[in-house]
Amino acid sequence: MQLQVGMIVRAVAGKEQNQFWMIVRTDEKYIYLADGKHRTLQNPKRKNPKHVRITQTIWNPDDLTDKMLRQKLRLFKEGNKFV
Repeated sequence: MQLQVGMIVRAVAGKEQNQFWMIVRTDEKYIYLADGKHRTLQNPKRKNPKHVRITQTIWNPDDLTDKMLRQKLRLFKEGNKFV
């Protein structure tokens, strides 16, 4: 499956291992992730796509704020995947 903007992924390597993130941008070599707290939508983290696992969830990032992203990711992590 191709990585695309709005997908929710789980980091499997690095300091942020097992944390959920949303893809906010992609390029040829890297994906850029935001969690709304440490890495905002305006300042995403660059990560190698090999170090994440895809979930089956895609959100529309257009009208999303950092606060909304934090809340949605918290609910997602708690098991409420239908946010």
